[in-house]
Amino acid sequence: MLIARPERVAAVRANARLLLVSDVDSTFIGQEVIDLVAAHAGAQIEVEAITAAAMRGELDFAASLRARVAALAGVPIEALAAVREQVSLTPGVVELLAWARRRGHSVGLVSGGFHEIIDPLAATHGIRHVRANRFATANGRLTGDLAGPIIDRAAKALALSEFARAEGLPEAACVAIGDGANDVAMMARAGLAVAFAGKPAAVGVADVALPGPRLDDLLDVLDPGAR
Repeated sequence: MLIARPERVAAVRANARLLLVSDVDSTFIGQEVIDLVAAHAGAQIEVEAITAAAMRGELDFAASLRARVAALAGVPIEALAAVREQVSLTPGVVELLAWARRRGHSVGLVSGGFHEIIDPLAATHGIRHVRANRFATANGRLTGDLAGPIIDRAAKALALSEFARAEGLPEAACVAIGDGANDVAMMARAGLAVAFAGKPAAVGVADVALPGPRLDDLLDVLDPGAR
């Protein structure tokens, strides 16, 4: 663990209530959902390469997302149920959520991934705040397009602000957790920026960098002795 700005850790600990806002793919869950869907389209290698470049900040996220989704055209909607079965929580997520409930903190998920996968997961764990992309569909298949606005780095930062207002909390009481370039604006806006198994773009703006593999290592920062 690397704590780059201990003064920001102290400031966020001083809040009676917190809002934890986490990226989803490779942060809250252990997979990249679009890569799993790509396997059903026979486009896994192509899509994984674009995903990796986007997370490193080498490609514009919106353009890279459109290119990846276009490769999924024709995938049956039923494949999304199979993808949901493949998704697993990152180690430590259950413990982190249990701690948040005990302490009266709130949790939100903000993702460049997809509501179709994330919403059932959020509902299972009592998470009310979710912002993500949606697949466009027609005749029971993915069209290769998106429905609605793209959740890019600016949209992630906006979501954090909107979730905070809904909870009656200042942004200074927010903890943003992410791993890639698409998370940096959200992380910069929060009271505490946490990189989890982060790429250089995320680590570069982080107040705290957790190497993984457990997300509840964050408790050693927010509430030492809680575990």
